[in-house]
Parts: sequence; structure tokens; C-alpha cells
Amino acid sequence: MNTVTISSPQTGLSPRVLACLAATWLVWGSTYLAIKYALISFPPFFQMGTRFLAAGLVLAAWMRWRGAVWPAPRQWLNALVIGALMLGGGMGFTATAEQTVGSGLVVAFIAVIPLMTAALNLFWKVMPTRLELVGMSVGLAGVLMLMQGQGFSASPIGLLSISIACVTWSLGSVLSQRVFPLAPGAMGFASEMLAGGVVLIMISLLRGEAMQWPPQPQAIGAWVYLVIFGSLIGFNAYMVLLAEAPSGLATSYSFVNPVIAMLLGVAIAGEHISSFEWAAAGVVLIGVILLLKGRRG
Repeated sequence: MNTVTISSPQTGLSPRVLACLAATWLVWGSTYLAIKYALISFPPFFQMGTRFLAAGLVLAAWMRWRGAVWPAPRQWLNALVIGALMLGGGMGFTATAEQTVGSGLVVAFIAVIPLMTAALNLFWKVMPTRLELVGMSVGLAGVLMLMQGQGFSASPIGLLSISIACVTWSLGSVLSQRVFPLAPGAMGFASEMLAGGVVLIMISLLRGEAMQWPPQPQAIGAWVYLVIFGSLIGFNAYMVLLAEAPSGLATSYSFVNPVIAMLLGVAIAGEHISSFEWAAAGVVLIGVILLLKGRRG
């Protein structure tokens, strides 16, 4: 994910920043359970494709109404590349993993993404600090523990899917910073969602996915929640944090979301998470916290 350096940080957090922080913690932490409920009627790639197309259209229309210009052709091409990686691969395979693995365990695995992005940045000679290296090592140990738990060991397809999701999301995040920049502001996010949504629908068609008809009410409610809260509110709240909060605080969702998702999965969906898997998730989160604390700037 992008980070920015704040030249004159405020001593306190404004209500706007606090609200955005709550959105990235609670809303993003709950979206993984919503994905599982939407899967009742919406197959994975179709679910994600229609979700991001709807959110992208709403956001693009809103930005055009406010006077924003359309992205240039090169920026649309960049949006296609980044959307294919982060949304087509990242979110499509996340939903695929949730067909056979609990939502709490999926998001615990996803916590490794900051570690992967730090590793990928090595190709651009962005060298980690000593504390970052410790965090990456601890996080990797936690992921290896998580893979040995009953959830992933019982579902090789789920493990493969979430591994692909993490790699493609991390790669897309780094390339969006280094090689394929999006249009500035929210219009860039809108173009990414539109392009990624098209890729997801194409993959859905190639896979021959079929939506359950009529869809179940809880699946419709979950899909609407993902469009409004997960895509529109969550992404825009994160953009505000990047601009107005210290980078460590802005990216704190990466170690809060797994806790929220695991608790919601157990409390609402009745998912079973063993004590070993809780411990493994804890090791991953410690690694992420060390990585963020050791990050320069």
C-alpha cells in the first residue's frame, strides 16, 4: 500500500482521522465475513467483479460531478494492469479461498501482505532496516505456522488461492508506486475498480460461474455492504489517512483487521479456530507490527 511522509504531524488526531481510522479497522475487518455470506449466491469472481464495477461507477460519477477529469489513456492502461493484479488476482482469489477456508483464517494469512511488499521493494533497492528484517522473519514464521493449522492443511485449494491473492495484491501495490501510477486522487481508485471489475467479470465468464437465482436475501445484503462500506467508504477512508495521518497509523489496519475478522468469524459465522491457529496469527501480527515500527519515514 502507498505511504506518505507527513512533514508537520499534528499532536492530536482530528475527528475526521479518527472516523477514517475506525472505518479501516472495523469496516475492512468485517468485509471478509461479508464475502463469505455473499458467496451463498454470488460466485467468487462474479461477486467481486460486480462489486467493483458498481463501486467504480458510483465513485467515477461522483468525481466527474465534482469536476475531476477522466484519466489519460496511459493512466487507464495502468489501471488495467493494477486492477488485474490487485482486484482480479487479489480479491478474486481471496473470495475463492473463502469457499473452503474460514474468513478469519483467510484474513490472518492476508496480514502477511506488508511483509511481501517490503520484500518486493528489494528489487528497487529499497533496503529494509534491521527491525524490518526481524519483522519479516517473525511474520514468515507465523505464516508457516498458520499453514500447518487444521484450516489450511485441510484445504490445499484454499491455501493456493490465498497465496496467489497475497502475491498478486502485493505485486500490484508495489508496481502502482514504482511503474504504473494511477490517476491522482479518487479518480485513480475509480479507474482501478472499473478496470479490475472488467477483468474479474471476464475471468468469471471463462470459469463458467453461475449465480444462484433468485439470490438469498443475506447474500444481497452482504454484496451491498461490500459495495458501499467495503469499496466506497473503506477505500476513501484509507486515502484520507494516507494524506492526514502518520504512515504507521494509516497502515495499522493490517494488524487490526485479522483480530476483528477472526472474532467476527467465530461469533457470527460459528467458525472454529484452534488455539494453535490463534497463536500463529499472533506471531504474524507481531511480525507486521515490528515491520511497521521499523519502516523508515
